[in-house]
Amino acid sequence: MRNAKLTLNFPGMSMKKVNASPKTGTSVIELLVSTRKGLLVFRGKPKTPFKLITRQFPGAVVEYAIRDFRSGRYFASVTHGQFGPHLFFTDQPDAEWKEAEGPMFPEDTGATLERTWIIEPATESNVLWAGTAPAALFRTEDGGQHWELNRALWNVPSRPRWEGGFGGLCLHSICTFPGDARRLAIGISAAGVWLTDDGGSSWKKGNRGLVARYLPEEARQDTDMLCIHKMLRAPLKPETLYMQFHDGVYRSDDCGESWLNIGGRDRNLPADFGFPLAVDPHNPDRAFVIPLTSDMDRVTPEGKLRVFETDNGGISWQERSEGLPQKNAFMNVMRQAFCTDQNTPPRLFFGTQSGELFGSFDSGANWKSLAQRLPPILSVRCSHEA
Repeated sequence: MRNAKLTLNFPGMSMKKVNASPKTGTSVIELLVSTRKGLLVFRGKPKTPFKLITRQFPGAVVEYAIRDFRSGRYFASVTHGQFGPHLFFTDQPDAEWKEAEGPMFPEDTGATLERTWIIEPATESNVLWAGTAPAALFRTEDGGQHWELNRALWNVPSRPRWEGGFGGLCLHSICTFPGDARRLAIGISAAGVWLTDDGGSSWKKGNRGLVARYLPEEARQDTDMLCIHKMLRAPLKPETLYMQFHDGVYRSDDCGESWLNIGGRDRNLPADFGFPLAVDPHNPDRAFVIPLTSDMDRVTPEGKLRVFETDNGGISWQERSEGLPQKNAFMNVMRQAFCTDQNTPPRLFFGTQSGELFGSFDSGANWKSLAQRLPPILSVRCSHEA
């Protein structure tokens, strides 16, 4: 059954208008916080409290929200309990949101969209990519109004063997290549890394070096069941990618063809398991993770909420926890709920499943709570910074 058509404003959808979007040069930071009970938009400055500007899609799960800086357009992936998954866009987050045509599976695929996990601006103007569950890649060439399925990825021969992770079979990471629209790397849970160098006309695996310790040793070789949790590219050195895997933190220096494990206690990480990952947009050797205890205990290790940073490509990691709760803080941070902005050095933001929003305005050295008692947070993205 295909997803029901959703009218523009489902019951209870907020249309509250407030101040216009901040202008460049105001030093105002805007955060899009996607939760299980709507989209929350916060604005503030480093030395002043962040204020809730508007709440959109109340009562619905907002999987992901992002702003395309090229056009200024905002996108929100919304999964409503009655109407199902739909994608909305707007030029003002506190004004009217319009529904896009798709992503939606063509009838001949026999598939039904479950949710849209990620929207990512492409290298070309007006082009964006979207990753969904079941795992598929969609593309728009008109700024997000109409979306089409990438048939080449949908039809790869190994797809019948793909299995989902705990969160289902989902395409959640899309890594574009600066300056080359033909090159793309994607991460699928639990079907590994897939690469294209012809704009998506063909695909190949990029899993060499990944070790699935959750499988029996004899089943690890040539397996398709590789549970990628999050993958990001270093913009200034695009052949370098970082990954939070189910069983480790990895780095690739050859555009995702092969991977090196950079996790482990010997590098000062308290656990290899985790979901969130952030990369410094100005330093390809600098990345951040928030470890969780294990797949069987998805909370912060030892009841301490800690961010770990590497500035040497993962040779070692340093704890960055000043200002974060360090006692009885058994928290969980989802894969899309951690981000940096484009400031130099970058500011960092993340949200927890227990509904607290944190920010660091000195690149991770110190943290403070920006908002409390929110619904469970699924995604955090910085949509404006001066």
